[in-house]
Amino acid sequence: MKKYTFTEKIDTRSGFGAGLAELGRTNENVVALCADLIGSLKMDEFIKENPERFFQIGIAEANMMGIAAGLTIGGKIPFTGTFANFSTARVYDQIRQSIAYSAKNVKICASHAGLTLGEDGATHQTLEDIGMMKMLPGMVVINPCDYNQTKAATIAIADYEGPVYLRFGRPAVPVFMPKDEKFVIGKAIQLTEGTDVTIIATGHLVWEALQASEQLEAMGISAEVINIHTIKPLDEDAILKSVAKTGCVVSAEEHNILGGLGESVARTLSLNNPVPQEYVAVNDSFGESGTPAQLMEKYNLNDKAVIAAVKRVLARK
Repeated sequence: MKKYTFTEKIDTRSGFGAGLAELGRTNENVVALCADLIGSLKMDEFIKENPERFFQIGIAEANMMGIAAGLTIGGKIPFTGTFANFSTARVYDQIRQSIAYSAKNVKICASHAGLTLGEDGATHQTLEDIGMMKMLPGMVVINPCDYNQTKAATIAIADYEGPVYLRFGRPAVPVFMPKDEKFVIGKAIQLTEGTDVTIIATGHLVWEALQASEQLEAMGISAEVINIHTIKPLDEDAILKSVAKTGCVVSAEEHNILGGLGESVARTLSLNNPVPQEYVAVNDSFGESGTPAQLMEKYNLNDKAVIAAVKRVLARK
């Protein structure tokens, strides 16, 4: 089994900032909008190099979505930036009516997603955003796992015609994906080969799944780990191919158990090849204030939780 290692930890929001800066140099139609969170979204470099292509909207997220939709009419490719909570729940009506319904080419870029927002607490820790956004017809939903993949995803979505929700995070996390790997929307990445169980993970939980797979190997359990960076459209072929071999699934995500990746996987399985599935996700609750590590431990979103879920699903095969 291939071993994934890392030499540094970087926050995925910095991957977004680096990708946006590169787009500023290579695509003259890319513009950026921010709701008073430039530093948090790492948009400084893009602004420094392209001040005429940046719009500071202030704490007016609904206005930001409307302006972004309007900019697309003139051929611009707007990237909006604010926290995930403010990118979805606060502006859902504007996204639905002005962006999704009319298929506007807006890239909704959302930082500080999930529990790992940390100390800011439950009011800012959105755990419902994937569900909200994937239900919108035509909306692509992407949740990359590390700095390199977030940078690559940011660059890739500029070439996609249509609305995209790009979700990333606040804390420094291991960088383990190849720097030069091309990002293909809707194409899952198989990280390890296995025969006993399929672990389907997204975002920060991909690294935890990899750590779990190494420990499971030492226990004599062969786990196949799949990185689902695109939740919609879902790579159903990759999932079904793996499950045909392993016969059971664990899904892992930093999101509510309701509405997220796990439910999309369950739908795919129920329609094509029903097999046992266990979930690693927040169990229908809000979060609370704490460090990212404390919250991931308390809410069972780590390698230990993945291993426990694998043992449960194997008992059901």
